[in-house]
Amino acid sequence: MRRSVVRTVLSLVITSATAQVAYAQPASCTTVGQNLYVRDVMTDLYLWYAEIPDLDPALFDSPEAYLEAVRYRPLDSTFSYITSRAASEAFFSNSQFIGFGLSTSLTSAGMRVLQVFPESPAEEAGLSRGDRIEALDGVAIPELVATGRIDEAFGPSEEGVAVEVAWLTLAGERRSARLVKRLVTIPTVSLTRVYEVDGRRVGYIFFRNFVEPSTEALDAAFNDLNAAGIDDLVLDLRYNGGGLVQVARHLGSLIGGVRTRGQVFAEYFHNDKNAFRNRTLRFEDPPNAGVLQRLIVITTRASASASELIINALRPFMPVVVIGDRTYGKPVGQYAIGFCDKLLAPVAFVLRNAVGDGSYFDGFPPDCAAPDDADRQLGDPAEASLREALTFAATGACSPGARGLQRLEPAREAQRLRGWRALVNAY
Repeated sequence: MRRSVVRTVLSLVITSATAQVAYAQPASCTTVGQNLYVRDVMTDLYLWYAEIPDLDPALFDSPEAYLEAVRYRPLDSTFSYITSRAASEAFFSNSQFIGFGLSTSLTSAGMRVLQVFPESPAEEAGLSRGDRIEALDGVAIPELVATGRIDEAFGPSEEGVAVEVAWLTLAGERRSARLVKRLVTIPTVSLTRVYEVDGRRVGYIFFRNFVEPSTEALDAAFNDLNAAGIDDLVLDLRYNGGGLVQVARHLGSLIGGVRTRGQVFAEYFHNDKNAFRNRTLRFEDPPNAGVLQRLIVITTRASASASELIINALRPFMPVVVIGDRTYGKPVGQYAIGFCDKLLAPVAFVLRNAVGDGSYFDGFPPDCAAPDDADRQLGDPAEASLREALTFAATGACSPGARGLQRLEPAREAQRLRGWRALVNAY
């Protein structure tokens, strides 16, 4: 393939934003031209390029359809994706996306609201954590799930898209509102608190995504927690779908402090065509790092990519205790390749920690199992996952019945978000 040095869009998921992977632009931005471009990049950069089937790109009606047909499904059923350049730039530069401003879960009990972002259409309509969404545009949630239309029912990620939402509040009141999509900002550090537990001061950070604004927000949070003199840290990553590796390294360095300074944070391993890109990333030495003996992390099956990287990178150097549910299972990362008005993010490498571990495709199981208790607000010490984390901080052990992986209700496959959606993890 002919190559020239071109500026790539910010790298995604668990890759470095400063890394450059330069490819010439497509000869044509027709559908066939874009499909051919995706094929050419995939056959060079894709971690599993040798497994790509020999399919004619001209037979597919979009580059997204071609990518879906050639991905290496035993491992890459959700990771590689195509999105718009504008969406990527908004998310990584400003922690923004176009939507209604809420995160949800889908179980046998239905669809529940897990988080509502401030100054969003969802907040203005009165939605809040714990509410049960019953219908979208008059179609009941069970019907949308049964017909596989639950994601499309929220509409495309475009400003002005409107959906009539009907829900049941925690108090039992039925409400409905017409929500219109617009640009929404996700607070990166949504909540910071200190709890007094049996004579110990336990810091708490609810951290939502690894994007450029996160570094400043994390520094401010650690300054506050260090001033409070915390003994333990609970890092809540329950809805964090990942982001930029340099942000993960900075967070890991703030947690690891002196014990990780200059140590291996992660090593990149590419396919045999791109072995020259392999490199080692080391922990930083930030002046505001904490003095912590262990890390307690709250996770769900939406905790992915850079969230899992934090756990994996720190485990060789300090105890990392996982509370909640099994994580997503994404030990691989992407580079972002801009073409036409889109961006291709193919899986390009695996990241391994200082002792060579990096094959957690099944995710990390919890040390102490606990549900995501949507009946209580985030940060409430009585909320099940946070309560379990505080119990461990106080006693050094799980509460009775929580030790090891219990059988928590699995998320429906319809709610195992894919690609770009798994990263933003919101509507």
